[in-house]
Amino acid sequence: MTIDQRTGTVDGPTTASARIVLDHVAASVPVVASLVDHKDHIGDWADDIAARLVAGRRLLAAGNGGSAAEAQHLTSELTGRFDGDRPAYSAISLHAESSAVTAIGNDYGYDEVFARQVSAHARAGDVVVLLSTSGKSPNLLRAAQAARAVGARTLAMTGPRPNPLAEAVDDAICIDGPSANVQEAQLVLVHALCRAMEPALRRGGRR
Repeated sequence: MTIDQRTGTVDGPTTASARIVLDHVAASVPVVASLVDHKDHIGDWADDIAARLVAGRRLLAAGNGGSAAEAQHLTSELTGRFDGDRPAYSAISLHAESSAVTAIGNDYGYDEVFARQVSAHARAGDVVVLLSTSGKSPNLLRAAQAARAVGARTLAMTGPRPNPLAEAVDDAICIDGPSANVQEAQLVLVHALCRAMEPALRRGGRR
């Protein structure tokens, strides 16, 4: 089996496993490409989040499973760096606080593992970013409620509408597609968001 680098077409016989791989990649391409339709929305998020961070506010993020990994990817780009050197900004992945997650889950139930941390850490003007492919996770819905209670802005990256999380937050970017492909597109969304924030974060670092 060979792939024509100019056209992307596959020549020659393929195994059953290779065909599955090709089918998966083919399914992911239009889902990722659909982010183009959200370009203005993502740009607005970038401007808003960057302004909050530069003003000394904090970003909190959470998700379950693969969405937890994407949430942590976002916070690591902010506390570390995305593209070139600049000051660090405050960003916390709530699921990464393993002792807090297990203690809260044990004492209050898993539905509260993020909400209680939001109540502890978030302040008015902060931003809470919640990632989910289904938009139905009870612990993220509780986190959104807790964020609103303290006056933090709530944003969600989810799969297709309608879903409860998209309705529970201040704003949501909802991507149509199968769960795995949505999650892949969310990583591209995270990178696009970070790249769009970089100019303002660099300028703001001169404070």
